[in-house]
Amino acid sequence: MPKSAKKRRDKAADFSKAKLKLGKGKQLANNAIDTSFKARSIALPTQSIAIQKEDSAPTTKRRLTFEDLIAYLKHYSPGTRRDALLGLRELLEANPQLIDTSLTTLINACVRIIADEDASVRKSLLSFMSWLLPRVSTEILIPHSSLLILFTTSAQTHIFPEIRIDAIRFLDIFLEVIPETLVSRWTEGNGHGNRILVGYLSILNAGTNFSESDGPIQATSTASVVLTHASKLIVLSSLSVFLRNALALPDRAFTNSTHNYSETSLPTWYLTSAFASQEAYEAFDKLLQPLLPYTSPLSSSRHWHPEIDAETGDEDFAQRFGFAITALGDQWGPQDLSEVVNQSSTVTDGDASRSTDSTFIVHLARALQSTLISTFLDCAPVVFSPTSNPPGSELQLIMAMAEITRSLYGAVFRDSISGQHSLAREDLRMLLGYMTTYFPFRPNTITNRDIKVYPIILRCGSIDKRFFFKVEQSFQDLNLIYCELTSLLALASYTRTTNNSRTNPGKSRQAHTTRDSEGILQTERVSEYVIQLLRGEALSGSQVGRLLAPAGYAALLPTIWSLLNQPLADEHPTSSDVLQAMLEHATKTSSNSVVKKLGIEFVARLALLETELQYQGSFRMTRTVDDAKKFEDWVVHLPKALWELGSSNLSTTEIILRFLLRLFQRKSCLVHQETLMSIRSRLVPYFAINHPSRGQISGPYTKLPAFSPLRRLALDLVTTVLRIPRAEKQDDGLRLAVAIATTDTEAADYWIHLNSVFS
Repeated sequence: MPKSAKKRRDKAADFSKAKLKLGKGKQLANNAIDTSFKARSIALPTQSIAIQKEDSAPTTKRRLTFEDLIAYLKHYSPGTRRDALLGLRELLEANPQLIDTSLTTLINACVRIIADEDASVRKSLLSFMSWLLPRVSTEILIPHSSLLILFTTSAQTHIFPEIRIDAIRFLDIFLEVIPETLVSRWTEGNGHGNRILVGYLSILNAGTNFSESDGPIQATSTASVVLTHASKLIVLSSLSVFLRNALALPDRAFTNSTHNYSETSLPTWYLTSAFASQEAYEAFDKLLQPLLPYTSPLSSSRHWHPEIDAETGDEDFAQRFGFAITALGDQWGPQDLSEVVNQSSTVTDGDASRSTDSTFIVHLARALQSTLISTFLDCAPVVFSPTSNPPGSELQLIMAMAEITRSLYGAVFRDSISGQHSLAREDLRMLLGYMTTYFPFRPNTITNRDIKVYPIILRCGSIDKRFFFKVEQSFQDLNLIYCELTSLLALASYTRTTNNSRTNPGKSRQAHTTRDSEGILQTERVSEYVIQLLRGEALSGSQVGRLLAPAGYAALLPTIWSLLNQPLADEHPTSSDVLQAMLEHATKTSSNSVVKKLGIEFVARLALLETELQYQGSFRMTRTVDDAKKFEDWVVHLPKALWELGSSNLSTTEIILRFLLRLFQRKSCLVHQETLMSIRSRLVPYFAINHPSRGQISGPYTKLPAFSPLRRLALDLVTTVLRIPRAEKQDDGLRLAVAIATTDTEAADYWIHLNSVFS
């Protein structure tokens, strides 16, 4: 049946186009919604001229307030976000009081653009952060550290490699202001430091499954981007700083050249294995520690009496012990006693925690082993080329690699519990095997040494910081690191053979011989380098000898000790040469230099080692006649150093006085009639001088600060020396010189008291 006309019209209407009539406009659809409105005015509060803005609110040159700039940080345009950061710096520079009051809002807004996809925004943020954070106190900044670390570690794993590298730059800024927070709990899976460390490893393609500390190294990084030398330098340099802060020790302050060496004690951790127990080492370590500063009178000093007063019971201690004289019932409660118990348990569990950390560090070192070796092998042929200048980035890469190696293996082998880590010894031996080929490291002999200054440009925000470093200084630092790593390996091997000899004495000689045959090449090369360095000789004919800096000398001491403490030292004539070079250097160095203080304390500890009952090392200062004579000459020159120091360096003066006092008290083998007479005669000018024309002149002793413990320490030394019998009965004038120097001083009564007691 054909379709009706109505259906045909309806179907045609769907495809028909309405004809528009001139002036009529387009007809609206049937389902159109009317959105028109009628109003007399439109309200725009932010642009209204009727509302008066608060004139007291600080603004930028573009009349933008702090709230406006914070809002612009969320703008979709990268240029607007960048300009907002520049405006924030302008505003905060003009109004520094806003930093503390608005810090929370500021950090909450800035952390969200750490991973900004626009490079110019990240560059501006780096510049802003490097300017802002040093102006904020650490106490105020630490509560915001969690937020900073959260967004930075997220940027470390970003899909774009440029953002990952910039995240490392942010970490460099944070490591300068809050290093303790960034490395906190770095060995624990849920700590801030551990998340940062995992980010480093993922960028280096050295990720490892830390949940299995004893299992094989498993790569967990899926990144396929190969880092350029410039990017790898940024990552390795930052990782080196991170590990240095995480593994920092109080006596390792010399690794940073910015420390004040005049106020830092000598590192002695390498002597631990030479004692039968940790307690014996700690007692020996405190033997020569100075008691500076000397700012208070002698309120804690007491006269010594043979017997205590029976009536008062006052034992007249030099120090006050509050816990001994305070009634426990009045001051101590159950809570206080429980805290003491908790502290005791913490000390007892210290070995277990150190063992766990050491195992973690060994596992981390194995995870980075391939990265460190590949970095060295890639850069070494170019850096150590004899015909061309070393490129700056490659040289700095090798330096960063060496510093990371020193931090990791130094922490492992400094711990006495870590002697069981044979894998760490093998890994370090493998790495040193590659480095031994080029040792001693020296720049080429063709280039003029005066132009060996290279710029390293590191981008920190909008500022390109240009760091100039001396190539020769970098090579010397690299040589010192190699020597320190060699000494660590030697000390670890010596500790292992010592433990084996206790359990199986029959194999100790064979173990020593095996160890010596494996490292004889490294030992000979290191010995030659150390001797040249101590004597100021040049490594090549085109170079000029250089004096050792305090940092370099302190870094060299573990190496010197490992060379002197060799179990088969009698078969190594270089050990005697190293000892003589070290004693000559300690004698000839200027008395007012910082190196002189370090040298005096180091040699003094060597001289006192044999007076310790629990000393079990192989070093003997009287192994040969020449060695003993060198030690005696060094001891005899100390009164001259005292006279030259005067009152300029009180800590060095105290070390000399304490050493001489301990040397005579312990009746060292160095103390005999010839040494005794020389020291007595040389101590006389220190107190008083009888000048032919000017008469009696006071010596440097009178220049010591009044009420200083050094004055009484010097009198104790003189009293001890005078009590030792001597062959010659002729008076050398020492007693008279001391009496003249102490006349009309606060030490006069003390000197009279000493004479009355010990006469």
